[in-house]
Amino acid sequence: MTGTQTAGRRYGGRDAAQRQQERRTRLIQAGLDLFGTAGYASVSVKQVCSHAGLTERYFYESFRDREDLLAGVYNELISTITAETAQAAAAAAPDVDAQLRAGLEVFIRTLAGDARKARLVLIEVVGASPRLEVRRREVLHEFAAMVAAVVSPLPGPEASSNRLTMTAMSLVGGVNELLVDWTLGHQNATVEELVDLCHTLFIAAYRAVSDQP
Repeated sequence: MTGTQTAGRRYGGRDAAQRQQERRTRLIQAGLDLFGTAGYASVSVKQVCSHAGLTERYFYESFRDREDLLAGVYNELISTITAETAQAAAAAAPDVDAQLRAGLEVFIRTLAGDARKARLVLIEVVGASPRLEVRRREVLHEFAAMVAAVVSPLPGPEASSNRLTMTAMSLVGGVNELLVDWTLGHQNATVEELVDLCHTLFIAAYRAVSDQP
């Protein structure tokens, strides 16, 4: 077997689809490394390819343009963070207090523990394009729905559910902005302090919405 095989044949024990996926993974990693450090506006397709050790031909095999790569990196990060946050919260069930802390712990530590991820998720995608702005808003609503699912069902009329939805969105937006501020260096709190503060706010809001003492 040689390296001149046609597409679809196996090379090095991997078929064409596997090799393409490996190249895509390398480009995603390069996008995270560069967009998360130099910034999206400062990085070219050529720089991404050089960082990934691939030619531009292989870039366009997986992505339409630079924005498409940014969306790909963002969606992969969000997918991982969402799954890990939900898993942590579920493992702490049925104690709502413990679920909220576990979810916040994973979410905040994942971003605070990697400056590239924090910058990309919290800063670089903001206003990058109309498409990404729509996706960013969807993600905020998805996390708000996750919070609401942890603390529901609540007793009372439908108004309580509406209030819960708004409260969850307010909390998620607040955590997001707090982490943006922290990432930009405007807050010098430790990660533990961030988790404690957010947990305190979530529990206070939960008790208020559910009319618990």
